[in-house]
Amino acid sequence: MSAQAKMFVALLSGINVGGNRIVKMADLRSFFEELGFGDVASYVQSGNVVFRSAKGDAATLTKQLEAEFEKKWGFFSRIMVRDLGWFERLVAENPYPEVAGEPTKLHAYVLERSPTADEVARLAEKCTGPERFEIRDDVLYLHAPEGLGKSVFANLIPRTLKVPCTARNWRTVLMLLEMAGRGG
Repeated sequence: MSAQAKMFVALLSGINVGGNRIVKMADLRSFFEELGFGDVASYVQSGNVVFRSAKGDAATLTKQLEAEFEKKWGFFSRIMVRDLGWFERLVAENPYPEVAGEPTKLHAYVLERSPTADEVARLAEKCTGPERFEIRDDVLYLHAPEGLGKSVFANLIPRTLKVPCTARNWRTVLMLLEMAGRGG
């Protein structure tokens, strides 16, 4: 890998959920290495991979990984690739720093694109419980004081917003940032 190589994080959706679409993390790491990426590391079983790439930006790498993943495993997984700088911004812009110490109650939804004002307004109408959210560019921050598992609103986010997304709790966000910052 050249000195120009950048660190990226790939967030996979729809794998290892409820015993379906099983992808072992060792196999996933090997997959990234076979594609020529360096410093490959994974975190937990839900599809988080930190890697280094000397070529391509996040959008190009997303397309490449989705196509190659489907060829290898025979099913589609939406993959969101973001670079280290993006993760640094995500953490720095957290609108709920007072709950960052409760990482199971704070979540970041990585959005495929920034939602429109109408999409955000539709979502705001559904937020009638104890949760609160804020969207900054292509991240939705969710504070679910009773936890994500008990949040009715959390289940409404993908359907209502209609922007492809994948969520990670704050502990995972911080770990991925740390891993990417130290190079895998």
